[in-house]
Amino acid sequence: MTEFGREYGEGLYALCAEEKIEQSVLQEVRTLKSALHENPDFIRLLGNMTLSKQERVHIVDETFKGHVHEYVLNFLKLLVERGAAHAFAECADAYEAAYNREHGVVEAEVTTAQPLNEDQRKKLIARLESMTGREVTVREKIDPAVLGGVLLQMDGKRYDNTVLHRLKAIKQAMAGE
Repeated sequence: MTEFGREYGEGLYALCAEEKIEQSVLQEVRTLKSALHENPDFIRLLGNMTLSKQERVHIVDETFKGHVHEYVLNFLKLLVERGAAHAFAECADAYEAAYNREHGVVEAEVTTAQPLNEDQRKKLIARLESMTGREVTVREKIDPAVLGGVLLQMDGKRYDNTVLHRLKAIKQAMAGE
């Protein structure tokens, strides 16, 4: 994460926390980050310097006004004015990190061969919350190469209970390594 992304994202978080709207804005920031990721041409449009600043800001206004909180709208317009619309994802990550830090939320990255169903997701989150004593948010990744089981990364630690990991351990044991 760049210093710019961290500074701006944390700045937006501080403003929202002061107004006690940080949780609702977090959801909007996540949704907007996802939407912009799925539409990279829109980010390129907002960074197109052949359009005037006013035109690019007007595009943001027309697209998002009434759909996101005015702080999020103004934040995105500020990024566009600074020629940094491309940095929104980093700013969103910094906002979420600040939220998590302030609210004692731990983020876990879970890699599985197949998507988790709702029941599996709920049980995993409940187990992780029980282990940590903190609220846990799960970010899921799908990687068929793990074959089965779960690879969990949380709080800087890696827990590998995948079939791939077990097969490698068996291979090493058989090779006498």
